[in-house]
Amino acid sequence: MSQPDVAALTPPAPAEWPGLVERWDNRAAPASGPNAAGVVMICEHASNATAEPWGDLGLAPDIWGTHVAWDIGALGLARGLAQRLAAECGGAVLVHAPLSRLIFDLNRAPDHPNAMPARSEVYEIPGNRDVTPAERLVRTRTVCTGFHATLAAEIAALVALGRRPALIAVHSFTPVYHGLPRAVEFGVIHDDDEALTHAVIQAARGCGLETRLNEPYSAAGDVTHTIRLHAVPLRLPNTMLEIRNDLIGSAAQQSAMADRLAPVLARALKSAGGDACRAS
Repeated sequence: MSQPDVAALTPPAPAEWPGLVERWDNRAAPASGPNAAGVVMICEHASNATAEPWGDLGLAPDIWGTHVAWDIGALGLARGLAQRLAAECGGAVLVHAPLSRLIFDLNRAPDHPNAMPARSEVYEIPGNRDVTPAERLVRTRTVCTGFHATLAAEIAALVALGRRPALIAVHSFTPVYHGLPRAVEFGVIHDDDEALTHAVIQAARGCGLETRLNEPYSAAGDVTHTIRLHAVPLRLPNTMLEIRNDLIGSAAQQSAMADRLAPVLARALKSAGGDACRAS
């Protein structure tokens, strides 16, 4: 198979889209700059926004509000968890995506078929059907690289400040997938390092949620790209959370779920999160 001529892949590039960063200090107050936070929350599917030159990708407006375009409720929950864990962990950082995963799924490698999916569940994505190598390169450079560079810089700053932060990716999932209902309410997923994931499962007993290990997804389905990229090489504690989106669809539900899960995560971090919950 012939390789594309990289020198010829020079279409006009849109503005870069780095990750968006929010920080809280050890008093759980908003922080303007890096501090010795012990936990980094990540929300790769936080937004259903699009931008030029991608436009609507050929989708009807109502599709952009569904789970195929973003993880409904995940950003509000991730923000609530970061705020609540900040005092426990000497501060917290949240890095989240500015654009829809239909433009680029930041939890997939650039060569993964679903990085720019032509189909998501029952939905065809016309604007992703015939992505050229040039377009793939533009999206990778402007969306994927920018987000992961932001996340890497935040982690590097914390390590430089003497912390080994825990990385927690926050996602949501639809209660009905391909017509089949899902009973699981709270899924906890691990990559190679299982310690924090199992600690969360243990701490979640009695929390009132149907909690399951490696459901509704697992690392075998290539859903742990971000923690594999950023946590595993540095041997940082890590896990991925999946919450059913009918439980966090509103701001009130997100706040209530953060109240429920923050103590679960705090207990897990104290038992298996290294120095993540060490006061600083």
